[in-house]
Amino acid sequence: MTQVIALAAEVRERAGKGTARQTRRDGRIPAVIYGNKQAPLTISLDLRGFTRILHQPGFFTHLFDVTVDGATHRVLPRDVQFHPVSDVALHVDFLRVSGDTRITVMVPVEFVNQDKSAGLKKGGVLNIVRHEIEVTAVADNIPEHITVSCEGFDVGDSIHISSVKLPEGVKPTIDRDFTIATIAAPSGLKSEAAEGETAAS
Repeated sequence: MTQVIALAAEVRERAGKGTARQTRRDGRIPAVIYGNKQAPLTISLDLRGFTRILHQPGFFTHLFDVTVDGATHRVLPRDVQFHPVSDVALHVDFLRVSGDTRITVMVPVEFVNQDKSAGLKKGGVLNIVRHEIEVTAVADNIPEHITVSCEGFDVGDSIHISSVKLPEGVKPTIDRDFTIATIAAPSGLKSEAAEGETAAS
């Protein structure tokens, strides 16, 4: 299950570009909390502290407890806007969630047991088709990553979503049995095969 990170925030009394610019000059980042049939709440966060959290792995799968004026809001980050040149975060959107809120989220893939893949042992290459998988899950059960085992796969094999054991209640948004990765032949074998085809012709 995803971890919950505590964040302290301040209320922004007014929205708008001018107020947002002043917020950034003060070393803070404008943000908004919305959803769950409640009015949007405009807030600001400490930019330096938030930036450290932003660059941690799995940021968009982490839940946050944002405390504003003594009230705590359980939220999930949905969007971050960045400056086109400096890449500094300019604005954050948070979605209010409760424990049973079902949401759609992109979850990173983690490949394990590569030492138990016959194809990789031969020098084959793990060709990753999907670095992330879009799934639906309840807010309290969002996986930090989806574990995909390479065990038993040989050169030429494809690893499909049907071979992955997902956590209970987590479902891919795509119905078909899509490919997550393939085991490609090592370059040496490809060269030998090409030479053989040339000789045969």
